[in-house]
Amino acid sequence: MKAVLIRAHGGLETLEVADLPKPEPGPGQVLLHVKAAAINHLDSWVRRGIPGMKLPLPMVPGSDAAGIVTAVGPGVHAPAVGTRVFVSPGYSCGWCPACLSGQEPLCRDYGIIGEHTSGTMAEFVALPSFNVMPLPEGLSFEEGAAFPLVTLTAWHMLVTRAAVKAGETVLVHAGGSGVGTAAIQIARLHGARVFTTVGSKDKAVKVRELGADEAIDYKTQDVREEVRRLTGKRGVDIVVDSVGQDTWDASLKSLAKGGRLVTCGATSGYQGTTDIRYVFSRGLSILGSTMGSRNELLTVAKLVGEKRLRPIIDRVLPLEKIAEGHRAIAERSAFGKIVVRP
Repeated sequence: MKAVLIRAHGGLETLEVADLPKPEPGPGQVLLHVKAAAINHLDSWVRRGIPGMKLPLPMVPGSDAAGIVTAVGPGVHAPAVGTRVFVSPGYSCGWCPACLSGQEPLCRDYGIIGEHTSGTMAEFVALPSFNVMPLPEGLSFEEGAAFPLVTLTAWHMLVTRAAVKAGETVLVHAGGSGVGTAAIQIARLHGARVFTTVGSKDKAVKVRELGADEAIDYKTQDVREEVRRLTGKRGVDIVVDSVGQDTWDASLKSLAKGGRLVTCGATSGYQGTTDIRYVFSRGLSILGSTMGSRNELLTVAKLVGEKRLRPIIDRVLPLEKIAEGHRAIAERSAFGKIVVRP
């Protein structure tokens, strides 16, 4: 079978399209014929290497996919062969207090397919049966691959961690990213007013079409000052930040009293300087967030199936053009997700 293979960390040249043996499903596993897979920013980190983390090289990247179950291993009762499914990217032990209380990302053994184990950028992949879920009727395989990781991440950030409420104002950084496009829709779904940052006029138009009330061009405008102007100097209730170092100070100083900064990543760097006096004097909350639970993913999938949330796909590429997708993410030229057909 064809698969993307990373043998060593580095640039785009490390993305090899290789011919690998077709896997067989083991006990508790299903064999998924991948019809579509999606690239996440996480894939670029896996390719380049994540400081402080030893990844299982050589490995197949990719956390998201959708396809058809073609075989099942011993002990699997569902799903049946022929079922259309999408991949649930996270996995955990299933037995600890965190898992049993529906907080799988807090499990000490929590991991993500395509980061801690080999992933989905292949024609076939063998996965634990609990890592696939029924693809809602009416969704294409491309849509099924585009929504899970980013929409689950945005849902957990806004709904579970920050407890967004109707009437609040939310600032979403990187509105054209996968998490950003999902967060804009989720905030709007909950009745919030949404500001978002973008890096071009074209993306400003697209985020407004998606539901954003205001688009701030971070290249030409001072984000904090624009937030103050748009809110009458009050600030926003919630900031959704996946960028990290470059936006950290502006994120904190864009919050209203009692505001919540929720972070799920640090694509621009890991070090953020925090004036602690500003945090305690204004009663701010800084909330970390990673992925989400399987129950949350089921909720997200239902909303996507009902067309109340929409996967945003920038382009669909053949597997052989995987480097083009990674390049577009690095250049921040994509709006939404890049999907790959093996």
